[in-house]
Amino acid sequence: MFGCECFWWNNNNTELPQFYPSSADPQPFSLPAPLPDWPQGGAFGSGRISLGQLDVLKITNFERVWCCTQGFIFYRPLDIPDGFHCLGHYCQSNTQPLRGYVLVARETSSEHESEANHYSSNSPVPASPALKKPINYSLIWSADSPDGRCGYFWLPNPPAGYKAMGIVVTSTPDEPEVEEVRCVRKDLTEACETSDLLITMDSKFSKNSFHVWNTQPYRRGMLGRGVAVGTFFCSTYVDSGIVFDIACLRNLDSTLHAMPNLRQIHALIKHYGPTVYFHPDDVYLPSSVQWFFKNGALLYSQGSEKGKAIEYDGSNLPSGGTNDGAFWIDLPTDDDARENLKKGNIDSAKLYVHVKPALGGTFTDIAMWVFCPFNGPATLKVGLLNIKMSKIGEHVGDWEHFTLRVSNFTGELWSVFFSQHSGGEWVDAFDLEFIEGSNKPIVYSSKNGHASYPHEGTYLQGVSISKLGIGARNDAAKSELVVDSSRKYEIVAAEYVGVEEPCWLQYMREWGPNIVYESRSEIDKVIDMLPVFVRFSVENLFELFPTELYGEEGPIGPKGKANWLGDEIC
Repeated sequence: MFGCECFWWNNNNTELPQFYPSSADPQPFSLPAPLPDWPQGGAFGSGRISLGQLDVLKITNFERVWCCTQGFIFYRPLDIPDGFHCLGHYCQSNTQPLRGYVLVARETSSEHESEANHYSSNSPVPASPALKKPINYSLIWSADSPDGRCGYFWLPNPPAGYKAMGIVVTSTPDEPEVEEVRCVRKDLTEACETSDLLITMDSKFSKNSFHVWNTQPYRRGMLGRGVAVGTFFCSTYVDSGIVFDIACLRNLDSTLHAMPNLRQIHALIKHYGPTVYFHPDDVYLPSSVQWFFKNGALLYSQGSEKGKAIEYDGSNLPSGGTNDGAFWIDLPTDDDARENLKKGNIDSAKLYVHVKPALGGTFTDIAMWVFCPFNGPATLKVGLLNIKMSKIGEHVGDWEHFTLRVSNFTGELWSVFFSQHSGGEWVDAFDLEFIEGSNKPIVYSSKNGHASYPHEGTYLQGVSISKLGIGARNDAAKSELVVDSSRKYEIVAAEYVGVEEPCWLQYMREWGPNIVYESRSEIDKVIDMLPVFVRFSVENLFELFPTELYGEEGPIGPKGKANWLGDEIC
């Protein structure tokens, strides 16, 4: 079934496209250890999710249709159960394990008809079926060649009131059968947008460039109801953003019945909870919030020079509101107590867990927050020079996090988001390090700054200049300084199951004072160490380094962050 061969274009070559036999097919990825039997309850881990008027399954078995030596393969799903229908084809790189999926759908079965009516209780259930065959297909692009090794990309043309969910790929010029896919009624869909640009191809056999993107729901986060289908989008125009030709599914189930219950959440954390390694030379370690309060943290208010002690549970912190500068937290005034609090207390440290729906409740995001009383000074790297700063980068209170994304179809860990100061990155499960013999990922917390990384090493922080070898160092390494989040955690929020939230979580102001200091002397120190031919002016260097290096500003707590309700920011 995998007889199609790959090819590539050389834009500077006037000869015909060159074709080569395809390399070995990517092998499916499995987590290092078997999955446990999850506690019973709801539809979590059942393999099927009802979106109200549609039931969906995740298909991970594929037949390869066509591939190219840009390194991407196009697949059609296999082993679709009776009654379910394909919505589109799948694309991925051939340099990574076969890890993707596409959803297949059927109308909600009759025994769930009343449940479906409940999901759409605001309006009568429309008489039109949820799924219909396309009228026909439009050819978007083709890679033609004399020896017949071709790829053809087809957009399903939906009936009025319906939307296509994905692209169909063939290896012959014959238009696909209308039975190949189904289109979905518009009120059961959401807008989608392009995400990663996978391929850009040019050929003498086509007048236009050809582009392939992954797609994702346009509205994401805890309140988003868009469901990723797993298909791709392609076109002969470059513009990325909202896609109008295809859509995502919409979850009409307001109960989010596939989300894990509290017992299942604890089971997930115990099975997947990462081990967090702090750098062996880091002296600014994490602590529990309660230890921080108990050991001298003070609450200050605007107009008052004297801080007041904070109750062990944070019950005397102002609750709600916005970060208006009226209150902030600081270290104690006594020098010894101040230095003691800066160092943290790793024995008391725990991960604070927020559990929330992702991608319309088809995934669960387990955001794990770590608190450090102090963020230490930065080390700037300029070429081969490493310059330790005395003040730049310091601030009181440091909240960092990483997020586990778990499939609600199976309970399988899908990816992990590593927060890195003002941004971060999603890392697929096959690119993670795991504790031997388990499915527990390893997270490396960088020295002094506590950003999260998937692997040991030195990472440079700074927009665009890291490519020049200039930036703030983030060093990550193993040590005996560890926190095992599968044992040391506290679930502080899971809105859909009604977890009681601690008082301190409602504090929406800064966890450290706002101090602006003159950085010119330290920047001059950097300038003086640079070779003459690469020196920047003081003004230009200020523009190059991250803005948070030029003053102390305590962060707001987890609930004030954009990703509390929204998706992670990369």
